[in-house]
Formats: sequence, C-alpha cells, structure tokens
Amino acid sequence: MLSAGLPQGTVPKLERPGPLRDRVYEALLELITTRALQPGQHLVESELAGHLGVSRQPVREALQRLNTEGWVDLRPAQGAFVHEPTEDEADQLLTVRTLLEAEAARLAAANAGTAGITALEELCAQGERAVADDDVDGAVAMNARFHAEVMELAGNAVLAELAAQVDRRVRWYYTPVARQRGRQSWIEHRDLIDAISARDERRATEVMRAHTEHTRKTYHEREK
Repeated sequence: MLSAGLPQGTVPKLERPGPLRDRVYEALLELITTRALQPGQHLVESELAGHLGVSRQPVREALQRLNTEGWVDLRPAQGAFVHEPTEDEADQLLTVRTLLEAEAARLAAANAGTAGITALEELCAQGERAVADDDVDGAVAMNARFHAEVMELAGNAVLAELAAQVDRRVRWYYTPVARQRGRQSWIEHRDLIDAISARDERRATEVMRAHTEHTRKTYHEREK
C-alpha cells in the first residue's frame, strides 16, 4: 500500500500500446480526476512507480507534464503534490462550462434525431441506477458521458473541442458533489431530454444553464 493512500483497485492498468510516459500520464491524470489522489496529496515518485509497475523516469516525466497543465504542483525541496484548486479557479471554469453546455443544448435541440434522443435516455437510465446504488464513481462517469453525448448531438466541432479542454476538470470538480447532487441532477437531465425531444431550443438552453449553475453553486457550498 502506498503512503500516498491509494485505495485498493483504484490504479488503472497500463495498456501496452503507446509511449510509456503517455500511459503513465493518463493513469495519473485519471487518479487525480477521480480523486483517488486527493488535492494536496504528496506524490512520491518511487511509490507511484512501484504501484504502476514502471521505473521512476516516466513517472517523473508525467508529473512534470501534469505540473505544466496545472494538475500537480512541484515545490522546491518538497516534491510533487496534487494541485488544490482555489474557489476562484473552480468558479471560472464552471462558469465557462455553463456557456459551452448551454449552447450545446440549444444546438442539440435543433439537430438531434431519434437515435440521439434514445442514447440520452439510455445514459440517463444508467446514471439513475448508479445514484440508486450509491455508486458515486459510476454516477460521475455517466454524467460525463451524458454531457458528452449532448455535445456530440450539437454537431459543432469547434464547440466540442473547447468542451473537451475543460471536461476533465469538470469531472474533478463534480466528483466531490456528485452524491449531494444525487437524483436531482438526473431529474434535470430528464428535463433537458424533454426539451431536446421537443426541439425547443430556448427551453433546452434554459434547462442546461440552470443545471450547470446548480452544480457550480453546490460545489461552492460543499463540505470541505
């Protein structure tokens, strides 16, 4: 067991294809995003390397990349630590997310067909089951997939590219409030599906804007 405190079974298996440093980076980023590695947690290269079954070099390279991207803080004479986001950082990102997602919902209402609506309903059902089972990780994953599907149905490649840049951080901020948002989040998803099905662009925009704002406010009101 790492002194870093990773729960058993949380470390993703490294797939063989691709450069090792990239696979280590993706593994560490997933652990940070899901909060298996908590904000402020000390990251010891040798322990991470042992846990991932690799040498220290790709771990060091991954940590440097994560530092550049703002996921990890490298402190002189202290080492690497998972970044602790400030309230302002979270607020700025979640505000931008609201703008992107609201436009995606409008476009989805304009463009979505029967298959797209069915896909949203299936993802919503899976998310509801995860909530009922108190499966926080599953609910977070389904939430991300649901919003990604809305973005896909919007049919705007530039919008999707911008959303992809914030997706991982949205998951990072959503994880600690997923249980608190609970079933209400999926009720709001159902409302959004209804608006998209009705091709009501204004209603879809309003529902998505309110939905993402609820998440932003819940994040700020969370227990710390």
